[in-house]
Amino acid sequence: MIRSLYIIATFLLAFAQPALAAEEVVLGLSKDEIAITATFDGSELLVFGAVKRDTPVPEGPPLEVVVAISGPSEPVVVRRKSRKLGIWVNTSSVVIDSAPSFYAVATSGPFSDVMSDSSDLEHRVSIGRAIRSIGASILNSGTPEFVDAVIRIRENEGLYKIVESSVVVDEQTLFRTSIDMPANLTEGEYPTRIFLTRGGQVVSAYETVIDVRKVGLERWLYNLSRENPMLYGIMSLAIAIAAGWGASAVFRLLRQG
Repeated sequence: MIRSLYIIATFLLAFAQPALAAEEVVLGLSKDEIAITATFDGSELLVFGAVKRDTPVPEGPPLEVVVAISGPSEPVVVRRKSRKLGIWVNTSSVVIDSAPSFYAVATSGPFSDVMSDSSDLEHRVSIGRAIRSIGASILNSGTPEFVDAVIRIRENEGLYKIVESSVVVDEQTLFRTSIDMPANLTEGEYPTRIFLTRGGQVVSAYETVIDVRKVGLERWLYNLSRENPMLYGIMSLAIAIAAGWGASAVFRLLRQG
C-alpha cells in the first residue's frame, strides 16, 4: 500500500513539475560587479532577460515583470525633534537594527496592477513591506513611526524608489530595464530579485547578487583606515599640513608677483 502511494505521488509530481516551472527567468545583467573609484559618480545598471517556456504562451492576462534591487542593510539612528522654549532639539531617538542603504523597484506597469496585495505580502516587494520586514525587530518595540521616517527620508533622497512602467516586455518573452545607481553606493552585496506575474500573481521568481566594491587607491585607503587607524590618521594629518603649506607658498608667490 505504501509503495503504491509512493508511485502515485511520484507520478503526480512528475506531471505537476512542468506546470510549476512553465515560465522561468533567464537573466542577464550589464554588469554583476560595480567598482567604486575616486571619480565614480553613479552607474546605470541594465537588467535584461528572457522567459523560458516548455509550452506556448498561456492565454489570459499578459506577462508582467517586477525587478527589485536592495543594498546592504545597516543600523540607522532616527531622531525626533521637538520645539522646546522656541528651539528645535532632539527629544527622542531609536536605533533601527537593519535598513537597506538602497532599495529600488522597477515594474512593467503600475505596481498595483502587476502585483496583487497578497503577492506583495508574501514576497515583500513594495518599499514599505520590504523595509518593515527587514527591520521587523524594531516594530515589536512599538515605534513603527521611526521606520516610516526612514522610508520617507530615503525616498526624498532618491535612495528608495519605485519606477513604474519602466520595464519593457516584448512579445511576453523578452524584457529589459535600467536602474540608476547613486554615487554614494554602500559597499557590499546587492540582492536582485526578478518576478514574473500574471494577473497580479507571481508565477516565477529569480534571485542573483550584484557585488559593489571599492578598487585601487580607494580600497587601499579604506583598508588602512580600518586595519591601522593611527597610521591613517597620521598620514591624513601630514597631507593636510602639506596641502596647507603648499597653498600658503603659492599665495605668497602670487602676492610677490
